[in-house]
Amino acid sequence: MKHPTEAQIRSAYRAARERYGLLGVDTDEALKTLATVSLSLHCWQGDDVGGFENMGSSLGGGIAATGKYPGKARTPDELRRDLDTVYGLIPGTHRLSLHAMYAETGGRPVARNELQPRHFSAWVKWARANRHGLDFNPTCFSHPLADSGFTLAHPDPGVRNFWIEHCIASRKIGESFGRELDTPCVTNIWIPDGYKDTPVDRLTPRERLKDSLDKVLAEPVDRRYNLDSIEGKLFGLGAESYTVGSHEFYLGYAIANRVMLTLDAGHFHPTETIADKITSVLLYLSEILLHVSRGVRWDSDHVVIYNDDLLAIAQEIVRGGFLQRVHIGWTISTRASTGWPPMPSVRETRCGRCSRRCWNRWIR
Repeated sequence: MKHPTEAQIRSAYRAARERYGLLGVDTDEALKTLATVSLSLHCWQGDDVGGFENMGSSLGGGIAATGKYPGKARTPDELRRDLDTVYGLIPGTHRLSLHAMYAETGGRPVARNELQPRHFSAWVKWARANRHGLDFNPTCFSHPLADSGFTLAHPDPGVRNFWIEHCIASRKIGESFGRELDTPCVTNIWIPDGYKDTPVDRLTPRERLKDSLDKVLAEPVDRRYNLDSIEGKLFGLGAESYTVGSHEFYLGYAIANRVMLTLDAGHFHPTETIADKITSVLLYLSEILLHVSRGVRWDSDHVVIYNDDLLAIAQEIVRGGFLQRVHIGWTISTRASTGWPPMPSVRETRCGRCSRRCWNRWIR
C-alpha cells in the first residue's frame, strides 16, 4: 500500500483548512488545542495483562485475555521498547498507566503491600527520558488473597487489611511519580469483588468496601502529585449477579469524599454510553477519569474505532469545556496484546485524536 507524501498531506490540509474556514472553524487553533490533550495508554496492552510479578501465572478477578499473541513483551525492557515504537507513531505527548504487577523487584519476591517507589524507578527513568507522564493502579486481582473474588470487601479482616495496605502503598507510589515527573499521577482503584449468584445480603459487603476506602484515603498524599479515582463495573466473570463496587456506589462515594470517578466505556450495559454521564457527573465533581474502549456485548475492550460512541464522548468533553477536567485513559485492545507492536494500538489511538481534530466542527 502506498502512503501519501508529505507534500500531498500538506496540500490536503490546506484544502481542509480552507473548507473548515468557510464554516468558521480555525483548524490551526484546533490543532494547538489538540496538542495539549494527552492520552494515557494502558501498559497491560503489551503482554496480555501478565505483568512481571509472577511470570506465567493465570489471570484472576473476572479478567480474561484470549489473544495469546506470540509477540507479546516478556520483560520490562521489551515492553518499553514496544511502547517507544507506539508512541513514536502517535503525534503529541502522552502518558502511560502502570499496574502494580509491573514492578521490577530484581527477581526478589515483594508482597504487594510492601511495594515502594524504588520498584518502579526504571519506569520513571524511561518516562522522564521520553517526556511521558505516569499514572498508576493497585493490582487487586491475580493473587492468592484475591482467589475468593473479594479484596477490599473481603469478610476476613486480615485479607481486607492486606488490600488496604496495597492501595495505600499504591497511592504513595503514584505521589512519587507525580513528584518525580512534575505532572500529577492519577491513581485509579478498581476491585473485582462480587458474587456469581444473587446474594442474600447486598449491604454488608458495601459497608466493608466503604470502610476500606475510608482507611485507604485517610493516608495523606499531596494532590499536586497524586489524584485519586475509583472505578465501578457492571459485572465480571464470576461476579455476574452482584458487584460490590457498582456505578451507584462509587458515584455516591466520589461525591461525598471529593475524589475522582472513573467511567469505563465497557463497564456498563451494551447499549449504555458514558457520553451522557460526563456532564451529569461533572456538575458534582471537579475532575473525572475516562477509560475509553469499545465493549462488544459485554466488557470485551475491543479496539477503539471512529464511531458514534467515540464521537459523542469527544463532543461532550469539548462542548462542555471540560478538556482540563477530564483525564483520558485508552484501554486494552481486542485480544489484549494484539495491540503491540504496534499498529492496532496506533490505529485506535489515532482514532481518538482524529475525533478531537473534528471537535471544533461540532462546537459551532
